[in-house]
Amino acid sequence: MNKNTTTKHKKADQYNDPKHNYLHYWEGRDYENSAEVIAIKSFLKGKHFAHAVDIGGGYGRLCVLLSEYADKVTLAEPSQQQLDIAKDFLQDYPQIEQKLMQADDLQFADKSVDLIMMIRVMHHLPDPAPEFAEIARALTDDGYFLLEIANYAHGVNRLKHALRGKRLPVEPVDIRSPEHRTDDEIAFVNHNPKTVIKQLAHAGMKVERVLSVSNLRSPGLKKALPEGVMLGVEKILQPTLARTYFGPSTFLLIRKAS
Repeated sequence: MNKNTTTKHKKADQYNDPKHNYLHYWEGRDYENSAEVIAIKSFLKGKHFAHAVDIGGGYGRLCVLLSEYADKVTLAEPSQQQLDIAKDFLQDYPQIEQKLMQADDLQFADKSVDLIMMIRVMHHLPDPAPEFAEIARALTDDGYFLLEIANYAHGVNRLKHALRGKRLPVEPVDIRSPEHRTDDEIAFVNHNPKTVIKQLAHAGMKVERVLSVSNLRSPGLKKALPEGVMLGVEKILQPTLARTYFGPSTFLLIRKAS
């Protein structure tokens, strides 16, 4: 059965603002990009899919990588501005479909997509329950959901809370400055991974693998160490530190619960 498309959703079109050119955002962030590619390749190694969807994928930064693992790739992005940028970025990849849609209103039939990826979107979702329910609906029974979390429980935060004798919060933490905490501004939160895992379970999904990502994200380290050295260490640390949720990004490989 196809989903009922009459439900109204709040538009997630904040990135239509001209000041949010996501292509420019990634200038000087080669380490972060490569760290995410390492994690995705680790999760998808040896797998192939009929249809992969990158939700909130901006201008298609990671869609080219997905095309190595899927017969069909769809960039599902709620910002028309980002899709306009994607037309140029993906001009040599006509097989990558570009669709204006958002995570809580996916225009795919039930159980029709066997790989869904959502990277750098969770920090805009204080309550991801509607998005998780929609993803579970569209995902095939044997499909995979690859999710990145902006991780509040990373190593530095855990140390800070321990020194203050405070527990880490289980609820999302708004990290915007006070003057930007308005309804007109883009939500920007960090999540506790343990809470997200419970939310996924409530949506009928379970975590199969975890990776700790961008473990060396530091301006000082990026200046002091060659990028190749950082990425070599990153590749080792991702599985080693996974269950400690050490890095500022946590990557989860998820399946439907049986």
